[in-house]
Amino acid sequence: MSISGIGSRSALSVQSLIDMRRQLDDLQRQLGSGKKTTSYAGLGLDRGLAVGLHSKLSALASYDDTITNVGVRLTFAQTALDEIGKTGRAVRSAMVQSTFAIDGTGQTVDQKAAYSQLDAVFGSLSTQVGDRYLFSGKSVDQPPVETTDHIINGDATRAGLKQVISERQQADLGASGLGRLLIPAAAGSTVSVGEDVAGSPFGLKLASVSSSLTGAIVTGPVGSPPGISIALGASNPNNGDSIKLSFALPDGTSTDLTLTATTSASPGPNQFRIGATPAATAINLQAALTAGVAQLAGSSLMAASAMNASSAFFNADATTPPQRVAGPPLTATALVAGSAANTVIWYTGEAGGGSARATATARIDASISVSYGMRANEQALRSTVQNIAVLAATSYSATDPNAAASYTALTQRVGLALDGVQGQQKITDIASEIAGAQTSVASAKARHQQSHATLSDLLQSIEGVSMEQVGSQILALQTSLQASLQTTSLMSKINLLNYMPS
Repeated sequence: MSISGIGSRSALSVQSLIDMRRQLDDLQRQLGSGKKTTSYAGLGLDRGLAVGLHSKLSALASYDDTITNVGVRLTFAQTALDEIGKTGRAVRSAMVQSTFAIDGTGQTVDQKAAYSQLDAVFGSLSTQVGDRYLFSGKSVDQPPVETTDHIINGDATRAGLKQVISERQQADLGASGLGRLLIPAAAGSTVSVGEDVAGSPFGLKLASVSSSLTGAIVTGPVGSPPGISIALGASNPNNGDSIKLSFALPDGTSTDLTLTATTSASPGPNQFRIGATPAATAINLQAALTAGVAQLAGSSLMAASAMNASSAFFNADATTPPQRVAGPPLTATALVAGSAANTVIWYTGEAGGGSARATATARIDASISVSYGMRANEQALRSTVQNIAVLAATSYSATDPNAAASYTALTQRVGLALDGVQGQQKITDIASEIAGAQTSVASAKARHQQSHATLSDLLQSIEGVSMEQVGSQILALQTSLQASLQTTSLMSKINLLNYMPS
C-alpha cells in the first residue's frame, strides 16, 4: 500500500493565498487611486485611446492657461481705456465753462488740472500686467511713454512740449506781431496786405477776400508770396459797406476778419472811419486792418499755433522725428526734423507699421487666435493726450490784451478735438476691439469646459473604476481569503498519526 504526500497540494494552496493577497492589494490600490492600473499596458486595447484623451486634455489645459493670462490682460486694458476715456470727457466738459483767470504761473485752474489729468492718462497708458506693458506694441518690456514732467518741460538737453509750442508761436506771430503778414502804409487810396515769405509754413495765410465797398477794386490773393490789394474808388464807400478777409491757420482751421466802414467819429473794433477823401479813408482802413490782424494773430493764430505744435510733437516717435522751427523763431521760414537728442520723444514703445492689435496675439484654441495688442500712439489715444497736453503746456501773460481771446480760442479747439472727428478712430473703437477679443476668449473657455467634462468622463470610463464594485470585490475577496487561511490552518494541523489505529 502506497501513501501519497501532501506537499504539492500545500504549495498550490499557498500560491492561491499569495494570488488572492496580490489581488486584494491591487483592489485596495484601485480603491485609493480610483484607477484601474498604474500603466497604459494594463488598459489593454484601450491604451491608445487613453493616450489620445490625455493629450487632448493636456492641450485644453495649456489653452486654458493662455486664456487665463490673456483674460487678465484684457481686463486691465479695458480698465485703462475706460479711465482714459473718462479723463478725456472730463476735460472736454471743463472746456465748455472754463473761464480765463490766470495766477502767477500764467495758467488757469483748468490748465493746472489738465496737468494732473494728463499724468493720470500716462499712468493708464503705462499699465503693466506681470512683466508686460500693454500699450507698448511688440516691445512689451519697454514702458510706452516718457514721464509727464519730461514730456511737458523737457530736460537738460531735450525740448519738451512747452518749448516746442513757444517756438512755434513765435514763428507764427513774427517780429511785427502781425502773423507774418506785411501791411505797408496806404499808397494813395490803395491798401495792401501780403504774406512775408513764399512757401513759409508760419503765420496767417491769405485764403480769400470779398468786398461790398462801393467803388472799390479788390484783387487777390495773387502772386508769390500771395498778396491782396484793396483799391478804393474815386468816391468813398458808403456807411455800412464792408470787406472780409479769410485766413488759413496752422492747425487747418480758418478765421475771418470783417472790416466795416462807418461815419462815426469813434469807430468800434473792426471798423474804419470814412474820411474826407478816398485816400484818407484808405489810411483809416489800413490802420483798422493792422489792428484787426494783430488781434487775430494774438488770439486765434496763437491757439492754432499751439494746437499745431502739439500735433507735431505727439505725432513723433522713434521712427518719425518731430518737426521743429528752423532757426531763430521770429524770422524762421522753414521746419526742420528734430531728433531724440534734442527733443523729447513721448512714445517710447514699438512704433512699427501694421495693425496695433496684431502686435500681441494668443492662440486660445486649436483653430482660434485673438489679437489684443495696443500702442499708446494710436490715433485715438494720441489725440486725447495731445489735446490735454496742449492745455497743460500753454501759459499766458497778464499784460497781453489778447490773452483771454487766445485762451477761449484754445479751449474751443480742445473741446471740439476731444469730442472726436467723424471717421477717425475713437477710444471706444479700441475698447470694442478688445471687447471682441474678450468675447472670443470667454466663448473658448466655455467650449473648453464642456470638452473637458466630456473627455474626462470618457477617460474615467477607460481608466477609472467603480468604487462600489471594487468595495464589494474587496469584501468578497477578504471573506474568501479568510476562509482559505482558516482551511489552510486546519490542514496544517493534520498528522498521519491521528489516522493510525491505536
